[in-house]
Amino acid sequence: MRKTVEGSLRNNGKRKGESQRMKVITSSLLFLLLFGCSDSVAFEPVEPDVIRVELNPRLNVDDNGYYHLELSDNWQTLHRVSGTAYINDVPLEVLRVNWESSHYWYLGDTLGYIVNRYLTDDGIYVSVDTSYVVGFNGMEVPTINPASYSNSDGEVNTMIAPVQSMIGDTMTVRMYFWNNEYEMIDEVFYIVLN
Repeated sequence: MRKTVEGSLRNNGKRKGESQRMKVITSSLLFLLLFGCSDSVAFEPVEPDVIRVELNPRLNVDDNGYYHLELSDNWQTLHRVSGTAYINDVPLEVLRVNWESSHYWYLGDTLGYIVNRYLTDDGIYVSVDTSYVVGFNGMEVPTINPASYSNSDGEVNTMIAPVQSMIGDTMTVRMYFWNNEYEMIDEVFYIVLN
């Protein structure tokens, strides 16, 4: 009995043959790691993804490639500019598209006003107070929203809002985004404000 205890102490508590198996397993794993992957497997180069946005300003275009927007009789005309984002000709979701316009306008001192009203017991609206929203004199107002994201169908939209004082001008609109190679892709188009 004493001999068995001493024998197991001498082998650091391991059974006979157990250390031999560990050596074989370790050697096999090392061999697989070093020689298991050979250079005979050829890796084909991967083509970079092609990201593009196909614009649709939703306006009539003339022979010179200029789009035309008829301004309304209101101070500001709202119009949606659309497009579709693709990656390798498949609609791309969540692409940030940036927009810039050549036109802007300035606010006067009064942005607008708020009329406080309430309804009487007889069902008549009564105006009790008018508050003017002031302090915006000289603030620059862009005529286009600066950014938008494509939806699950790849559709991307932004709004332009030229004002009456811009009738007869030609607005330059720039759309740009970055591809997976961190290159900026941009496109410029022109809208004549009639």
